[in-house]
Amino acid sequence: MAIITSANIIRSLSLFHLSLSYFLITSPSTLTNQSLVFILGASMQLPTPSSFANTSPASALTALVFALLGYTDLTACSLPEEVSVYFWGSQAPVRCAFFFALTGYVYAFKPKGPIRAASEKESPWDHLNNSIVFTWSFVEMICWFWVRLHCFAFIFITLRDERRELAIRQAEKKRVEENLL
Repeated sequence: MAIITSANIIRSLSLFHLSLSYFLITSPSTLTNQSLVFILGASMQLPTPSSFANTSPASALTALVFALLGYTDLTACSLPEEVSVYFWGSQAPVRCAFFFALTGYVYAFKPKGPIRAASEKESPWDHLNNSIVFTWSFVEMICWFWVRLHCFAFIFITLRDERRELAIRQAEKKRVEENLL
């Protein structure tokens, strides 16, 4: 069994979502000034959006979405283990694929990116191509999928291990019940 369970990782990620929600409502510029956002954005040559300098209706709506995501994930973590393993086992690949696609899109279609044509005119999707979206989707992708690194296991791999252990416990319980009859 992993030192850090998937439920603990999901709870941490939920608290991260709630923290993002708080900062988007109170001071969105705090997010743009984070060193991780700056380093990842600069290394990928992504612009930092100036719309995060002050609070706005869009940042307030985004904060509400992050709060909803955080609270629903915290609630889902309190499910019984049998249900939780299957629920998160179905959620992890979907979320991982979504964030992988979003991270790839932001990088590939950035201004002067590898796929975007220089003569291509602006589209509404261009607002996704910034350092904040890239950093958020990259961190989420890592949390939902990445492999074991020293003693830390991340969600997708941990869920697979926990599902296997749950199946072993259920088979053992069934074998004990059959022996009692």
